[in-house]
Amino acid sequence: MQRTSFSGAECPMAASLDQVGDWWSMLILRDAFDGYSRFDEFERSLGIAPNMLTRRLKALVAAGVLSRRPYQQRPVRYEYVLTERGRRFLPVLLALSTWGDELRADGERPVIVVDSETGREIDPVLVDRKTGEPITASGVRFAAGPGAGEGMRGRYAGVPGRVAALAGRASEPAES
Repeated sequence: MQRTSFSGAECPMAASLDQVGDWWSMLILRDAFDGYSRFDEFERSLGIAPNMLTRRLKALVAAGVLSRRPYQQRPVRYEYVLTERGRRFLPVLLALSTWGDELRADGERPVIVVDSETGREIDPVLVDRKTGEPITASGVRFAAGPGAGEGMRGRYAGVPGRVAALAGRASEPAES
């Protein structure tokens, strides 16, 4: 099968991963959701080297996920806060965390998601905004959208049902 390369403009998944796809960036965003905003807080929480943290913060600001604003004048020091675009990343972090929990052999979750007012544990699920129905692998497929270029339209021509067909194999034992 021939592989086709897509630019970030044509493949939103690739463009998204370019902006936040490394694990340090994901952990910085997790910490930002936990209320961390200052360089030293991120550094201490993550145990990340300062030069690495500087690069990641600059990239997240450039991607429009975090904004940088001064909190001290002499010397000037900045804090990093989630933008609206950054706040919209929360479902991705929740999905990754939930998926990671399912992979744990011991079944013990080191972190849970709770309602900020009641403290009640939350079990995040992905739902269709229009119907409120849970989204499952067997119930969806990717398709070329109105902004797709020729390469993306070609990729999805003739593959209806592929995701659903593959999802059905999940319960089958792996071949040796």
